[in-house]
Amino acid sequence: RSLLDLVGLTGFEGYYPSQLSGGMAQRAGLARALIHDPQLLLLDEPFGSLDALTREQMGQELLRIWQARRKTVVLVTHSVPEAVFLADRVLVLGTRPALFTAEIDVDLPRPREPQLLESPALASIARCVRQALEQAGTAERRDPDAPLLRNCDDPV
Repeated sequence: RSLLDLVGLTGFEGYYPSQLSGGMAQRAGLARALIHDPQLLLLDEPFGSLDALTREQMGQELLRIWQARRKTVVLVTHSVPEAVFLADRVLVLGTRPALFTAEIDVDLPRPREPQLLESPALASIARCVRQALEQAGTAERRDPDAPLLRNCDDPV
């Protein structure tokens, strides 16, 4: 019951998955992931199938749950603003082979409110992440011993 409260599904205990909206189904998935109280929560594109507004709302819910449980979360996303908004650091993967090409610290205040998505600070970090993504996409191979891009002031 406490997990249903935590993910905002109180009152929907008897519903079948087909009776839940996309956002509610994602909430149920978060409850399933948290049921055994893991130390690490792995989320691979958890909000990818949702519309933009529901996706933002679920990001807020994830932050609220993180605040309550303080679990380490590894989130894979293709949305740069989502990555910057939710994360304390963004790791950029290169291609062939998939290696980390950048590690960008997200120095934004917590708790994170929705209006932060429109802020110049978030936009600046998002530009840095996009630049790192563009570099990762053009590099055929990265020397695994080469230093990672650490912040937006580093040359890319």
